[in-house]
Amino acid sequence: MSPKAAALILVLLAVSGARADVNPDEVASVLWKYFTELGSNAKETVDQLQQAEITKQLNTLLETKLQSANLYAEDLQRRLVPFATQLQARLAQDSQRLKEQIRQELAELRAKLAPYADEVHQQISTNIRQLQAKMSPYAEELRSQVDRGAGELQRVLEPYATELRDRLQDNAESIQASLSPYADRLQQQIDSGVETLKERLAPLADELKAQVGQSVEELRRGLSPYAQEVQDGLNRQLESLTAQMERAAEELRARLAASSEELRAQLSPLAQELRQAAGSDAESLRQRLAPLAQQLDERVGQTLEAFRQQAAPFGEAFGRQLVERLEEVRGKLDSGTAGVEDHLELLEKEVRDKVAAFLSTAQPAEN
Repeated sequence: MSPKAAALILVLLAVSGARADVNPDEVASVLWKYFTELGSNAKETVDQLQQAEITKQLNTLLETKLQSANLYAEDLQRRLVPFATQLQARLAQDSQRLKEQIRQELAELRAKLAPYADEVHQQISTNIRQLQAKMSPYAEELRSQVDRGAGELQRVLEPYATELRDRLQDNAESIQASLSPYADRLQQQIDSGVETLKERLAPLADELKAQVGQSVEELRRGLSPYAQEVQDGLNRQLESLTAQMERAAEELRARLAASSEELRAQLSPLAQELRQAAGSDAESLRQRLAPLAQQLDERVGQTLEAFRQQAAPFGEAFGRQLVERLEEVRGKLDSGTAGVEDHLELLEKEVRDKVAAFLSTAQPAEN
């Protein structure tokens, strides 16, 4: 079995686990990422996926995993890899079909829209301006929330530096006894602050995603009068545009979450250093703590400022990304030429639809 095939099995098992509430998007994301990485080894990997050896491998993997699992989870895990094998083989055919379909539809769209080229240009330009106007307040709000969240976290951590400096006036035994609880409180405050920050930022990604849907629908209404005889082709292009924009919104959410977690990872060593210092002998304890007490404020401030600089511009970058997608659509309607990977958007949608359908048929029977 190839490393990729083995990795797929492990990830699918992790995604499905022993839960009855399997998320179709999670499974679809795993499969799509796997399929796109196959490249020229696709047939070899499919053949390896179909080998009887997988049954043996799965049985070994499932022995411990399914001890407490219900029958639904066991049945689902048995069916996932064969389903993935069949789906990948089907996609190889669908990929070529979609490429040709998109090429024909774009050629027809260009021919039908040519007499209205000025109107189409104007409509898309208007949509771009409207989108920029809508995105601007969200970008400003994101920047504001990043600044506010970082500022609040800095304020709640400031007393810890003061407390640590005050503790240095106590005797060594008292410092040693109180240091570990102090470090635990500091870590809890860091964790709480980061979670609050993530809760502040996540709704903005949801709102941006909703705005994306509205913008594409406005563009559809604006272009539909010029594309009445080729509506399916127009709809397919706009479906692809929607998928790209929604994925950009999800990527924004992921970037914000990742930046928040990176902030946690950079602040947490402060608590770890204090725990390590607690194990020092009484003589060296003050020597280790004195620089840390003096630097705590500065290190927190520098870390939070780096977070601000990284995360605050995400909103503006997201807006530029959406405008680029709209300009690409305008270019394709002008030229009638599909992009090299245009079909992948629709192919991924097919994967997600098929996974959702598969999982819906695998739901456990109600008691």
